[in-house]
Amino acid sequence: MRKYSILGIVLLSLAFVACKDNATSKIDATNLETAKERDAKISLGSAIIAFDKTEYDFGTINEGDVVDGAFTVSNKGKTDLIITDASASCGCTVPEWPKDAIKPGDSAIVKFSFNSRGKTGKQSKTITLKTNTENVTETLRIAGTVTPKS
Repeated sequence: MRKYSILGIVLLSLAFVACKDNATSKIDATNLETAKERDAKISLGSAIIAFDKTEYDFGTINEGDVVDGAFTVSNKGKTDLIITDASASCGCTVPEWPKDAIKPGDSAIVKFSFNSRGKTGKQSKTITLKTNTENVTETLRIAGTVTPKS
């Protein structure tokens, strides 16, 4: 019992000694300013993404044809819209997205290329955008029919 009492006294003593420094003296003023600027941007709200369409129907094509298409992306929010990545559900579809921030009120183009080689029948592919919007991910769809080579 005596060992526990001594251990308790030692731990309490360490706690008091460790807390003697004034915590406010450790605050870096530049970090505080950076945090204020960040909080001001956050209070404006997140970027709001809008599309001219979310589905692209390429109709009927022949196997081996390559379809190129595009989606128009607009920023309806009050802060810059940033697309950090675009990935397709299949290696046959290659997206190309704007790497620069899209300012509020501006638009940009997300392009894609779909290669139908080795694909026949109804096709449905997706492109997933990673953004700084509230939803974080946005999905675009590409669909159509590929007829076999004759």
